[in-house]
Amino acid sequence: MNLSVPRRVGALAAVAALAATALAGSTANAAPTLAAPDIPVANVKQHLADLQSIAAANGGNRAHGRTGYKASIDFVKAKLDAAGYTTSIQQFTYNGSTGYNLIADWPGGDPNQVVMAGSHLDSVSSGAGINDNGSGSAAVLETALAVSRADLQPTKHLRFGWWGAEELGLVGSKYYVNQLPTAERAKVSAYLNFDMIGSPNPGYFVYDDDPVIEQTFKDYFAGLGVPTEIETEGDGRSDHASFKNVGIPVGGLFTGASRTKTSAQVQKWGGTTTAFDRCYHSSCDTTSNINDTALDRNSDAVAHAIWTLSAGSTTPPGPVFENTADVTVPDNGAAVTSTVNVTGITGNAPSTLKVDVDIVHTWIGDLVVDLVAPDGSVYNLHNRSGGSADNIKQTYTVNASSEVANGAWKLRVQDKATYDTGYINGFKLTF
Repeated sequence: MNLSVPRRVGALAAVAALAATALAGSTANAAPTLAAPDIPVANVKQHLADLQSIAAANGGNRAHGRTGYKASIDFVKAKLDAAGYTTSIQQFTYNGSTGYNLIADWPGGDPNQVVMAGSHLDSVSSGAGINDNGSGSAAVLETALAVSRADLQPTKHLRFGWWGAEELGLVGSKYYVNQLPTAERAKVSAYLNFDMIGSPNPGYFVYDDDPVIEQTFKDYFAGLGVPTEIETEGDGRSDHASFKNVGIPVGGLFTGASRTKTSAQVQKWGGTTTAFDRCYHSSCDTTSNINDTALDRNSDAVAHAIWTLSAGSTTPPGPVFENTADVTVPDNGAAVTSTVNVTGITGNAPSTLKVDVDIVHTWIGDLVVDLVAPDGSVYNLHNRSGGSADNIKQTYTVNASSEVANGAWKLRVQDKATYDTGYINGFKLTF
């Protein structure tokens, strides 16, 4: 989070009804809103561990202009590409260095009504930036992956963004907004910002910019029995300001930065009368600087807002075919396969074939993983990325619409380097 922009004055609650109409549009024929899924906090924490590993391998940070930032962008993009998103990287220049924004669009939904969620992906140069703002970035990423797992078909179009150079003055998000033609800006009906949502001594703060978005978050926390307060410490000092300044409705969540938690707030939320985040903009902002409960609650709140504001529906999952037999992957050896035999499906496989992969391995950077269709066509899922991270437990989305569905589908895994070993733990196809 950047702290250079003055605070704004809160929006008047009296305009709530008008804003609700403007944001939601006509609801006379709207489909009922489905409940958002629970976001697994373990998955969010794994993304944070991966971001810390990226920082450690790139001079200890993920700051603008440093190799750690570009590696962070590549990491998030690979996850989204595998999940079926249309992604694009937007380049800009600041202080003589190239910066990057990542934009991911989920197919479908009304292109004239866009619900967007975003977070800044850069850290300061002094550390890995795991709470600020790996926490928001990881929660938005896992929510986007949950959209794919659910095959969500929202009424509105969903878009996600990860911004560069926020710590230098909201540079990336300003660039994105300034590049949007006026007609495209008018299509964004909501922008949700998540910057520092896992502070170790957390509060539960809600932006008060747009009344409808604000109430969406308040309703979620009220359902948990968790009181909220209006965000003031960093209000207007993160990327939502770039959108608000051009008239786009905005909202978001925050768990606190360098300000001290008051005695009244300790009574309300627990914790101590110290900084909400004692490691704010410091080298100690690592994975140990995260409150798991706050991260879990806020990640679920991200999904709640996405599901609610996009008024989506989900397609029931199709037939599932699974092989849970273990298959040993030899060290630096020949490829091995796990097979599922698909029967009873008419015609071709879907364009959104879900491939659930569960591989236990101590160095996934050694592995090449492919899905092999019954006719021998190969769809690469993982190609020696991830470095020294353990295990591949991920859902991939494959456009297999050119393949006949019935037949023997294989997960093919090959270890192409020495010293590390593992096995295929399971493999599942959902049609």
